[in-house]
Amino acid sequence: MKKLFFFTLISCLGAFAKPLVTTTILPTKYFVERIAGDSLEVVSLVEKGADPHTYEPKPNQMKSVEKSELHFAVGMEFDEIWLPRLQKQFPNLVIVNTDENIKKIPMMAHHHHDHDSHEHESHADHNHHNDDQDVIHEHENHEVKHSGEHHHEEANHEHHHHCDHGGVDPHIWLDPSLVKKQAANIANALIKKYPKNKELFESNLNKFNKDLDNFDKNTAEKLKNLKSNKFMVYHPSWGYFAARYGLVQIPIEIEGKEPKPADLKELINKAKDEEIKVIFVAPQFSKKAANMIAKQTGAKVVEIDQLPENWLSEMQKTVDIFAKILK
Repeated sequence: MKKLFFFTLISCLGAFAKPLVTTTILPTKYFVERIAGDSLEVVSLVEKGADPHTYEPKPNQMKSVEKSELHFAVGMEFDEIWLPRLQKQFPNLVIVNTDENIKKIPMMAHHHHDHDSHEHESHADHNHHNDDQDVIHEHENHEVKHSGEHHHEEANHEHHHHCDHGGVDPHIWLDPSLVKKQAANIANALIKKYPKNKELFESNLNKFNKDLDNFDKNTAEKLKNLKSNKFMVYHPSWGYFAARYGLVQIPIEIEGKEPKPADLKELINKAKDEEIKVIFVAPQFSKKAANMIAKQTGAKVVEIDQLPENWLSEMQKTVDIFAKILK
């Protein structure tokens, strides 16, 4: 009798278990959770504090992928390297490209002489086309199996250290206008896979879009009329954010690597010339070069996370940091 009871209990629990989906990075996990609500279990493969450019999934995460009904990718090196392997091992895994139909900008790279120009929707009327950075415009078509018939264009990577110079900038999740496009792609995939929850997904998407619109409006207000619109950053993650709000990021990385002494000297001079007040660093990357430049220039070294786990609240805090330091 007891055996029958426990078998029945386990069967019932299994019947009510939530479907599991996976994401590449934590911001995408947040977006999926905002739209799916409590209807799904969502697991991010790249964990808090890890670098998605070099991260390798752990055995327990492979078990999550095996159970995953959808995987939400964003077009980073992790996706390019690991998703083909995972699909070969788990043929039924459906890849959703959340960056579908999003026009990406070239990845900014610090060189000995820098020039950058790109078109990107912005709240600010800025004519300084970030002429502090060189960019490279080489692309190749990269086809990935996914839900839908879109073949996404990706960059030709050389995989220096942890940076994808020579291609497009993957950090689309730092611009709320692009997050809305990601959210639409996520919602469409969820509705296709779980049509019974269509109303829930659409309702949550509308709420999320309102939050994104409010964040966008408030950020534009906070970041207008700044004394300085330039900041230095170790890894050039903030290109979309900077373009959206009329800012200019100056990267420290040299083609994805730590700067050499001659490069450091050049960066120190540039920071002085541009009167740089802040050097942003991230938990995933080295702070050594940033600290050396700060020591010579008097700039503040401030840590911000370009992979926020709780996207909305953490991005609001980051915006406040930008506004306070650059005012």
